[in-house]
Amino acid sequence: MRQPRRNDGLLRKLPGRLVLLGAGKMGTALLEGWLARGLDPHKLVVLEPRPAAAVKALVRRGAALNPERSAGAASAVVIAVKPQNAPEALPALAPFVHRSTLALSIMAGRKIEFVARALPGLAVVRAMPNTPAAVGCGITVACPDARVSARQRKLATELLAAVGKVEWIADEGLMDAVTAVSGSGPAYVFLLAEAMTQAGIAAGLPAALAARLARETVVGAGELLRRSDLDASVLRANVTSPGGTTAAALEILTGPGGFPELLTRAVAAATRRGRELAG
Repeated sequence: MRQPRRNDGLLRKLPGRLVLLGAGKMGTALLEGWLARGLDPHKLVVLEPRPAAAVKALVRRGAALNPERSAGAASAVVIAVKPQNAPEALPALAPFVHRSTLALSIMAGRKIEFVARALPGLAVVRAMPNTPAAVGCGITVACPDARVSARQRKLATELLAAVGKVEWIADEGLMDAVTAVSGSGPAYVFLLAEAMTQAGIAAGLPAALAARLARETVVGAGELLRRSDLDASVLRANVTSPGGTTAAALEILTGPGGFPELLTRAVAAATRRGRELAG
């Protein structure tokens, strides 16, 4: 179960409603995080045509699900629909917004300009979280437009920090690279665990044991990296004895066409694709 985090004053004292457009996996993770930080469910409005059971349960706690009309201007609207559905979905926000409403978009590939055209006059923050948000361990990068005030930026930070750490950038042009590194990044780590499992099986380990070893090694190494003040390169060197087994493996992984080169090419490909999707 999520535990409430510190510095939750803005959510507890939110003057208006908080509207979530789209309650899929990421939207639901945000909902859980906001409630854990002390947001009053009565201030929540969820717009979702196919709500899951967990979202429907919020109604019993006081949240409004797909209301026919607004009950006052929202302090913020969070846009969590699939980017391809955005043109049809965003007009549903019109009854809830006021010139002081913050629009926080977590849609991949949709630029600030797109949201600003759909919701004219609003301050817009574009953000890219990643899937570890589902367990409160995500990392989100956010980019504001010129209309965003200091208080709105603080509110956006608190909304996003409910599912993990938050970084800010000023150049929206970097968002495609952000998406390629951290947005898509969990898939690279999962692929590593898959590959380690298959390599263990090829080396003679039972499949179930190989899978457990790979999973726990990835989890443990990630936690060590999180807790340590040392750079990843230093932690790697600490595991590597000259002439030992790790050194033999790393000679393959870091050789010509090896892991660093492959990952650089992969991130570049994801960045290019992000730019293509954004138009």
